[in-house]
Amino acid sequence: MQEFPLDRNNPKPLYQQFRDIVEEKISSGEWKPDDKIPSENQLSAQYGLSRMTVRSVLLDLVKEDKLYRVQGKGTYVTQQKIEAQSLYYVGVREQLEQMGYEVSTKTIECREVACDHNVAKHLNLEEGTPVFMIKRVRSIKDGPVSIHVSYIPQRYSQGLTPELLEKEQLCVIMNQNYGLQRKRVSETLESVAADKEEASLLNVDKGHPLLLLKDELFSEEDRPYEYTKVIFRGDKFKIRLNYE
Repeated sequence: MQEFPLDRNNPKPLYQQFRDIVEEKISSGEWKPDDKIPSENQLSAQYGLSRMTVRSVLLDLVKEDKLYRVQGKGTYVTQQKIEAQSLYYVGVREQLEQMGYEVSTKTIECREVACDHNVAKHLNLEEGTPVFMIKRVRSIKDGPVSIHVSYIPQRYSQGLTPELLEKEQLCVIMNQNYGLQRKRVSETLESVAADKEEASLLNVDKGHPLLLLKDELFSEEDRPYEYTKVIFRGDKFKIRLNYE
């Protein structure tokens, strides 16, 4: 027997009602990432809609990257991206935890290095000045999703250990230990391709699309005290930038 769950007495157009149903199936997990959804003919029969209406809804959701099509096979649910905000508002780990993800952090490197020209420029130091470099990988249940490489002046590195940096966010440590508060953040975002090391750390192929977010953090005295590069898996994340 055909199912007619749409309310034809509702002033909301049938197109929008059907779209709401499809989006609910995706967001609720009834249709999981990479699941093949019913065909246009099946959906048309199930909901009592013309095939043209069903196709129009599905094509719009394909354009919005909520569904994807495989030639000759059908339509599938896209792996939805995590939407993160600028680090000006809150750190990546805290954002992920607020979304309900279980986050783990692994410290890859934690040591003193001589800053190169690029790092020296961002921290307003002389090239070759000793700085403290921290490299960490953040993971969720599905695996590693981001690499965090931070540089701070050596005077702020006392007590920093790999274990501490896996338990607490760097911005919290800097605030608690040195009273540093962000007055402003200078930020850039660009797309890059994974190099050999990044591919290995993120469990992707070399050349995989990544998002690179660079941040300079300035204290209340308007002095740079942290330069961080966050490398996100491009297939897992999208970045929302708000301007006020």
